[in-house]
Amino acid sequence: MSFGDIKGQERSTQIIKGYLQSSAFRGAYLFIGEEGIGKYLVARTLAKAINCLNRQDDSCDSCASCLKIEKRGHPDIHYIELTDSDNIKIEAIRSIKKDISLKPYEAKSKVFIINDAHNLTAEAAGALLKILEEPPKNNLIILVSSKPALLFKTIISRCKIIRFYPLKRSELKQMLKKDYSLDDNLAHFLAYFSEGRIGAALKLKDADILKEKNRIIDEFTIPNAAYQRSYASGSRSYTKTDTTFGISGKSLESSLTQNKENVRNCLNILASWFRDMYLVKIGISHSELINLDRKMDLLRIINRYTMFNLDDTLKSISDSLLYLEQNVNIKLLLSSLKAGLWRG
Repeated sequence: MSFGDIKGQERSTQIIKGYLQSSAFRGAYLFIGEEGIGKYLVARTLAKAINCLNRQDDSCDSCASCLKIEKRGHPDIHYIELTDSDNIKIEAIRSIKKDISLKPYEAKSKVFIINDAHNLTAEAAGALLKILEEPPKNNLIILVSSKPALLFKTIISRCKIIRFYPLKRSELKQMLKKDYSLDDNLAHFLAYFSEGRIGAALKLKDADILKEKNRIIDEFTIPNAAYQRSYASGSRSYTKTDTTFGISGKSLESSLTQNKENVRNCLNILASWFRDMYLVKIGISHSELINLDRKMDLLRIINRYTMFNLDDTLKSISDSLLYLEQNVNIKLLLSSLKAGLWRG
């Protein structure tokens, strides 16, 4: 994959290609922007481009260097990523310190990509800072982060910053329809639910996301609605084998409790539903709804909720997302939330 194949980040990749053309890439760079918009993909493509045997400002994807890097088999390209831990520990940075002092085996420049760099422990961040103070020549360090505020300011000050931005939601919708042949309803939901983050949208595009998100909305907001309705369109014909959010069996809150990420997705779906109600009540165009496929259902029940109710409901969902990160009983959390969301 070359820079031209990366959708939605033309502005950032043009800046990078300018650096490449002037041979100005050295030292450390910090790629920042929301999660799921292509920062890590661009970092990997830069590793290819800077070592490409055929091109100066991009990867050719055909030379021996590009092919090795694409397969993650190049000896001079190093990846530091989260594995089983929630943090990047000092041992990973010590490995960089050891490797960075050695000459490249075959690359023009060694590249070290630290993904989710905000997860560095304090000890790891301190060790990295020492490396950044005097980075050896022929080495490039790329930090990738969606939460740069969690990084040491001294680390940020030693990096050149390249910012990445999500697409406009309407642009992403059209891209999903044109480039990925998605129908209008699915493209709209993915573009608006992902808030223009193409990586987040593509992660969900092959799942039966519309059916599953509608199942979540029905069970958590309409008493006794789930499992009793069968719609001619089939979009809400529920089964016991839905898997996008780990959903199976008769009770959503029972089947979600084993995986925090599934619960987090469920809560974000619910937040999108009540956010839509809020927008309708304040007069925002219906085209801005995330759940546009459920517009008529939303309009039928919107009068059950006052603005105060919606404020309180959105706060409850937000609080639930915070509690989820703590040691709470997830089943009890979801049951309590459902009881508070059901209205008449």
